[in-house]
Amino acid sequence: MSKLLITKKINARPFVYRYRELYCDDVRLVGLAGEYGTPLYVYSAGQIRERFQMFQQAFAGEPHTICYSVKANSSLAILRLLSRMGAGFDIVSGGELERVRKASKAALKRVVFSGVGKQEWEIDAALQAGILIFNVESEAELHLLAARAEALKVRARFALRVNPDVFAETHPYISTGLREHKFGIDIKAARRIYRSASRYQWLDAAGVSVHIGSQIRDVAPFAAALERVAALIGELRSDGLDIRYVDAGGGLGIEYKDGVFDAAGEVARYAGALRGAARLMKTHMLLEPGRFIVAQAGGLLTRVLYVKQNGAKTFVVTDAGMNDLIRPSLYQAHHEVLPVQQARSGASSKLVDVVGPVCESGDFFARDRSFTSVKSGDLVLLLDAGAYGMSLSSNYNTRTRPAEVLVEGDEHQLIRRRERLSDLFATERLPRSSKK
Repeated sequence: MSKLLITKKINARPFVYRYRELYCDDVRLVGLAGEYGTPLYVYSAGQIRERFQMFQQAFAGEPHTICYSVKANSSLAILRLLSRMGAGFDIVSGGELERVRKASKAALKRVVFSGVGKQEWEIDAALQAGILIFNVESEAELHLLAARAEALKVRARFALRVNPDVFAETHPYISTGLREHKFGIDIKAARRIYRSASRYQWLDAAGVSVHIGSQIRDVAPFAAALERVAALIGELRSDGLDIRYVDAGGGLGIEYKDGVFDAAGEVARYAGALRGAARLMKTHMLLEPGRFIVAQAGGLLTRVLYVKQNGAKTFVVTDAGMNDLIRPSLYQAHHEVLPVQQARSGASSKLVDVVGPVCESGDFFARDRSFTSVKSGDLVLLLDAGAYGMSLSSNYNTRTRPAEVLVEGDEHQLIRRRERLSDLFATERLPRSSKK
């Protein structure tokens, strides 16, 4: 495609205007909306590969595995795409384990199982699948893991997820590294717990895990957390433990606003902050990026239903709602909103609220946002929706969830069909009438 056709490049994202019309890579969004309807999640395979390769290149020469965080976007097609590049996977449920199995059985050996509330059946399934390591988050969980490993006669590699009490500036709902959070074990208690685990024949204390939060833009907290982990590993090795893995977690953030974002530079700075501690610890590094890999690769395509005026307020009502993308309502998150048909230079704009049809005042995507004039039937795109968009979607208001499409250059394929109302009722049963 000639560079002369590109009128505007959306910074660090796969969405571009050509002849004043928005494309994902080389595919017209207008065409996708016509073929698959709206709301519609659209992802760029090329962008996902590019972001994954940034991490691989940044940590080249260091023993490492990039374990994509499945909760960010658990589409089977995306998991398979990443597995074929050698990705491992960070999971937090038995359901996510099954998703990895369906995407790539070979990748089960590269699975890290995190989460504070693992159930017995989930532990059994992971042991039988031969996953790489369990990130254990409480003493009670460690006892259950030991019991299930003994019952199944499967040796369980584990790391304690330690809580380093490191503050990372992010939304409080996605901060995880302080003592008052539910995650992990106080790092001061970790040495005692590792020692107590040595009495279990079927446990292998193979690593230490740490995760301080998500959407973190400053690399200093990552380095601070690993410094505390390195000190702990020194103590554990002096106790005779063979610590081979350090799980540094994920959490590297992106730029959601329309500002300059040097993705490769961000990853390089992140790697620089971790490398020193990694070499000191002489371990295999496990990294768990999710958002950074998929967020900017995806957008939510939606159609304007109505434009209405309430007093001084103008509302652009779309066919997508908070059940399709809850981040603005849940986290007060910012998502850029673009018209699919680009306005001509000099076109007037006004402040609007972009909202959905769900029966909640919290059902909004943007408030008091400067926006060019749109009308019923026009298409708009919500940027940076590839992470925690579809994976957090719901059927609230008995609304069906969107379809998903994966773009590969100038080709595209449906990777999840749109839900039907019949899908929503398939698991429900009406009670039999009682006789009185």
